Amino acid sequence: MMIDQPFTVRSLTLRNRIVMPPMCMFSSDATGEVRDFHRLHYGARAMGGTGLVIEEATAVTPEGRISDRDLGIWDDAQIPGLAELVRLIHGGGAAAGIQLAHAGRKSGSATGPLLGPSAVAFDEKSRIPIEMDPTDIDRVTAAFRDGAIRALAAGFDLVEVHAAHGYLLHEFLSLVSNHRTDGYGGSTEHRARLLLEVLDAIRSVWPEDKPIQVRLSASDYLEGGLDIEETIRIVRLIRDKADLFHISSGGVAPAPIRAYPGYQTGFAAAVRTACGVPTIAVGLITSLEQAEETLSAGRADLVALGRELLRDPYWPVRQKLRYPDLAIPVPESYGRGFHIG
Repeated sequence: MMIDQPFTVRSLTLRNRIVMPPMCMFSSDATGEVRDFHRLHYGARAMGGTGLVIEEATAVTPEGRISDRDLGIWDDAQIPGLAELVRLIHGGGAAAGIQLAHAGRKSGSATGPLLGPSAVAFDEKSRIPIEMDPTDIDRVTAAFRDGAIRALAAGFDLVEVHAAHGYLLHEFLSLVSNHRTDGYGGSTEHRARLLLEVLDAIRSVWPEDKPIQVRLSASDYLEGGLDIEETIRIVRLIRDKADLFHISSGGVAPAPIRAYPGYQTGFAAAVRTACGVPTIAVGLITSLEQAEETLSAGRADLVALGRELLRDPYWPVRQKLRYPDLAIPVPESYGRGFHIG
């Protein structure tokens, strides 16, 4: 099988192709610091056999949180808790990633102004954001850079830049939310400018041997929004700045989405083929057979299982009950549960 094979990107080798994608747990507080829930949550998924555990959207500014209960990386006081998560993830045998994020106009935080590329609300029930001026843009870019510095201090192996699901960097990429007429709006190149600047800022402080990945929404499911062709153009613009592309969809505005098993894997395949870059497939991948077929068919290099790992932190090692030869290590102390030893 491919799913249990190692995967190397830069100097990082994952023990298998299974990824826990970033998923907000809404379990912090006003400090944005790690709590016991996070230690148990992330440590268990590493112990359960996942190859890469990516921490949830971690805000680079206080006002950039999706909610007031999300984790943050805007203050040095947050580093010790994040370092503890890295220690626990590594202790379970997994690589530790962190998603750096700014929620933009979708922020639910009560701290600071609501920012966006344009003064266009997410929907009729949402607040209208302030259109970011050059000072705001420079400040956010610097915040992503500083977040990467703190992620490095905490010991993370990989950073993921969140440019999907309708949050700030996605908002700049999509014509649905970006109505600017300056150098950050209009053409694909201009709309991708902030993402390029963020990636450059991160790489300026992130070691050359450590990978950077980007999460993108490949379709807005809306007329005039991002589609796979536009996403391919964006990836071609940024592929020299990132090592992996985590391909999702939706989120920039309310839209009808027909979700079914593996409904986003075709996007990962299209980006991989057209751009020659490694991809992570995600979206209702719910069985080992489905995950393996996604990999063996060449649609992606890695598979992310969100719901399955929420339901069962030991999903990877549990597959050995059906496939004993699967090269996914069972913690020695749990061997009796798997008829080992």
